[in-house]
Amino acid sequence: MSRHWARSALALLLVSLPLAASADEYPSKPIKLLVGASAGGTTDTMARAIAQPLSVSLGKPVLVENRPGAGGNLAADAVAKSQPDGYTLLVSFTSHTINATLYPKLPFDPVADFTAISMISTVPSMLVGHPKVAAQDLKALIALARAQPDKLTIGIGGIGSSLHLAGDQFKMMADVRILNVPYKGTAPALTDLLGGQVDLMFISLVTGSAQVRGGKLRAFGVTSAKRQESFPELPAIGEVVPGFESEAWFGVFGPAKLPDDITNKLNAAIVAALNDPKMREQLQREGATPAARSPSEFAAFVRNDVQRWAPIVRQSGATPD
Repeated sequence: MSRHWARSALALLLVSLPLAASADEYPSKPIKLLVGASAGGTTDTMARAIAQPLSVSLGKPVLVENRPGAGGNLAADAVAKSQPDGYTLLVSFTSHTINATLYPKLPFDPVADFTAISMISTVPSMLVGHPKVAAQDLKALIALARAQPDKLTIGIGGIGSSLHLAGDQFKMMADVRILNVPYKGTAPALTDLLGGQVDLMFISLVTGSAQVRGGKLRAFGVTSAKRQESFPELPAIGEVVPGFESEAWFGVFGPAKLPDDITNKLNAAIVAALNDPKMREQLQREGATPAARSPSEFAAFVRNDVQRWAPIVRQSGATPD
């Protein structure tokens, strides 16, 4: 019996040694960052901003791969089903937790099937409009919408997205009726907004700041609780609609059962990148606030965010179709 036990213990030790060694040597090949959104959007911007410093600090290429579709679920599913070796990671966003309620039958669990590594940033949105809209500020816009119910239109760059739900939350809290016009992504919605085919849109500061500064769009307010340093003259929507607040977040995940030492190595690299003054300046210039967190802090945030969005999704009546 003792010899059998000894042989079993030795075999287990020999099997475990390569795993320990591979973790110590990580990474030994390029790392893929899957992004469940199209190139050029905010999630893609965040992924590419973090990929370059990670490539330097980890000593191997960190490559961004866009896999848009199903509100980010295609990329998330691919990562959830990948080997937990640290070479296939996910840069996800607020839809990761919204989808837990929005989609009744996901092929993965947004919490249990992932290892939370670190948040990257939070990004408030702004309510913007085409210059033809006959309102110069948020109070005038609300008055116009109340006087002309269902006449104004708002572009929706993805049903069930955080920007869609921010719009529905705004309409409910401001007691206005504005028609939703759905699009398959932020880019086509923004194109039509710039062309005057729709009147309004909730858009991230990262994507919309250049258009506002260039005079192509008019900004009515930001969705953060307080005004933003980059737009100090722009009120928080909550100043006019008490209690309104909605911010997007972006973060890095691995598949479930990612070894702790790999998780911690990735987290340390992300935290170091986000603490670099040049990186912070770059993100802040684009309207994003660096928001590095420990793996345990980020995991707790994700669990809580699933619960926070659930009643908002149900009340909006949004469906993935």
